[in-house]
Amino acid sequence: MSAVGSSADNAAAESFNATFKRETLQGRRAFTDEREARLTAFRWLHRYNTVRRHSRLRQQSPITYERNARPAPATLAPAA
Repeated sequence: MSAVGSSADNAAAESFNATFKRETLQGRRAFTDEREARLTAFRWLHRYNTVRRHSRLRQQSPITYERNARPAPATLAPAA
């Protein structure tokens, strides 16, 4: 068991937060206001959940992964 507040207990959250910081804050000095910060976070989160490729999904975006993972709809055979 690790110590209280250890990042080992929250590896997935720590990885997500690090990715968020790296992809949104790197090279940025400051936001002009709270609205800009919120919009930047929302845009990134939308991209992360729909378009961005994930290693866990075999380098596919979530949309592509879901499209490929769903079984093809069954077709009805004509009645005899």
